[in-house]
Parts: sequence; C-alpha cells; structure tokens
Amino acid sequence: MNTAPLKVAVLGCGVVGTEVVRRLHTSAPDLAARIGAPVELAGVAVRDTRRPRGLGLDPGLWTDDPLALVKRGDIDIVVELLGGTEPARSLAVAAMEQGASVVSANKALLAEHGPLLHESAARHGVDLLYEASVAGAVPLLRPLRDSLGGDRITRITGVVNGTTNYILDRMTETGGGFGAALREAVDHGYAEADPTADVEGLDAAAKAVVLAALAFGVRVPPADVRREGITGVTAADVADARALGRVVKPVTVLERPAGRDGVLLRVHPAMVARAHPLAEVRGADNAVLVEAADAGPLLFRGAGAGGVPTAGAVLGDVVAAARRRVLGHRGAAPQTLVARRGAV
Repeated sequence: MNTAPLKVAVLGCGVVGTEVVRRLHTSAPDLAARIGAPVELAGVAVRDTRRPRGLGLDPGLWTDDPLALVKRGDIDIVVELLGGTEPARSLAVAAMEQGASVVSANKALLAEHGPLLHESAARHGVDLLYEASVAGAVPLLRPLRDSLGGDRITRITGVVNGTTNYILDRMTETGGGFGAALREAVDHGYAEADPTADVEGLDAAAKAVVLAALAFGVRVPPADVRREGITGVTAADVADARALGRVVKPVTVLERPAGRDGVLLRVHPAMVARAHPLAEVRGADNAVLVEAADAGPLLFRGAGAGGVPTAGAVLGDVVAAARRRVLGHRGAAPQTLVARRGAV
C-alpha cells in the first residue's frame, strides 16, 4: 500500500456532509483498503465552527474559510456539498486550479456550469465526479457513461425527486390534499422549509440536464426543460387516477423525438399505469427506467435521498478519484458534460 495519505477536504456539513465526514473519520481503514492508500480528513468548511455537531473531530479541522481550505495546495480531493451555484462554482474551480479532484452531489451546479467545470478539470488534469447528484444512492450516472457507452439510449423515464414522490404517495394513500401531504413531508424531513425547488420541478429539471449530457451527449440549459410542478395536483386528480387504474407520479422524461434531432426534456406530474415499474416507487425512493437499443429496458431503483444513502454515493466517487491518483492517472476521466446543445 502507498503510505502517503490522500488528503480530503469537505465543503458543507449538512445532512449529507455530516455522514460523509463521519464515514471518512470512522471508516478510514476500509477506505484505505479499497483505495490502496490511507485517506486523511484535512478540513471541513462550515458557516459556524462553534456549532456542536457530535462528530468527535479535532477542533482544528473546522474552518469558516472554504477558499483558504481549497487553496492550501496539499489537498487531493475536495468534496463539495454546499448546494446552489455560488460559491460552489468558484470553490470547485479554485480547487481544480490547485490540482485537487472534485466530488460533488450538487445537481444545480452541474446543470448550470457543467461544461465550464469539465473544461477546468481537463485543463488541470483532475477528476470531476458527481454520482450522488442524481437519484442519491442509486448507481445510475456511471452505468450511463460507461456500461452503456457503446449502446444507443432512446428514452429515460424516472422518478428522480424524493420529496415530490413522497407527497404524491401520501396523497394516494390518505386521499388528502397537497397541503397536508407537504406538511407531513416537512415534519418527516423529506422537504425543506422552502420546498419550491422540489415542488415546482426545478430540482428534477436540473437532474434531467445532467442525465441528458451523459445519456445523449447534449447540453440543455435548465431553462429549456419543459417543467410543471405538483402544486396543482388535487385530491380529485388522485382519485380520478385511482378510478382509471393509475397513480399520479412526478415523472422526468428524456427522449429522442421521432424524425427530429436533439432531445426533449420534460418534468411534470403524470398518471402512470399501475403495471408500469414507476408506479410502485414509494415514499422518498427514486427509480429510473433507461431504454437502450441493445440492452433494452433497464430499471435503476433505490434510496433517492437521505444522509446515509447519499453519503455512500459520494464516498464511492471519493474512492474512484483516490484510486486514480494512487495509480498515477493525472488526466480527467472521460466525461460528456462538455457537449453540443441539443434541446428541441
């Protein structure tokens, strides 16, 4: 084993960040065995360093200056879990300029600035990995990029937002309205205090942009995604769906329209037949049905949210980036977010 430790910095310590930091701290021997070198937590950037977090870390690891942390010059991998586009974009670029690979779960960042970030990664010979940005713990992006790289994907249909799936699932179970289901989602931690990004489809639209780049090799601005939220879904709509043998689901669809170039992306509530694989996706789970010319239909399903499952996907990318460093791979891994524009 290479005895030189790989240093990892974490930006953000919310629900996912807390679990990532905990695992880096408690599972270091297992991670080292998988990587071939020790992993060392070099710092955690947070807004308030005085807030108790119960992680048992050396107090010197906490900082409220994320830029200084990523510009130290000795960091191998930066894990960006801040959310939003700024300062996440600036910090990711600064980390790459210092020679650090970047792992992110930030779909908004990738949707808005994916090409810029991939160009920066290529220019500085580092990796940019983001498996956890779509569908949480479900291994989806790497299979799209690698396993299906020789196939032709024709359509993707998915439930990729756990909050909206939970809300519609509760409306289906209880017969109640949107407001009551949303309050329940907030109470159980499935929805933010401001759920706009989820219930208006913004979160799913950003994920659709990431999927389009990897599956179809096209760059679609988030504003070009046809989007409808679930706030207008009523108890009567859910009852009508039940009478028709269907269930209302928050679907995200990417497809190549017949006889036209480009890819159509849309996010909206839909009545899904009970026999369809997406109809049985319950609670905050995610599921994505990928249809490919050679492989046929492939279903990816599992926990789409939550600190522990998502942290596992983040750490999978940390392991992948660390292994490449141990093996001396100093160029960016093949990616496709730098792609031609392709919305229709």
